[in-house]
Amino acid sequence: MSILTVEDLTQAIKNGIDSRKGMDMDEAYDLAHSVLNFFGYSDRIIDNVLEAQDRNAFYILEDADILTTEREETTLYDGREWRIHYWVFKRDKIDELMSKPAGSDKGDDVEENIYDTLDDEAWVRNK
Repeated sequence: MSILTVEDLTQAIKNGIDSRKGMDMDEAYDLAHSVLNFFGYSDRIIDNVLEAQDRNAFYILEDADILTTEREETTLYDGREWRIHYWVFKRDKIDELMSKPAGSDKGDDVEENIYDTLDDEAWVRNK
């Protein structure tokens, strides 16, 4: 598996985050750079290293299907269960989003284009 570069992640973020939210390339780059600073050369980090503001950015990337969460449980020496939460890059989805042409998501959202399918008579309220 190749190293994820800031340019690759920027493109995936730009293509993966809904264009209606208005993220431009500079914002996508800043987000990619910030996220990669946490991950370094790994595809998985522990959630405890994140502050609330950083975690919110991770939730945005989870909504874009770029990140996912995992957890593992371990038993402590005193018998208590301890959960460890991780954030993990979804490399297959990132690769897909990197190669996606800009604007190719138009038409994927059925709700957005449903009115285009109606004929003129559907718009007449009273006859």
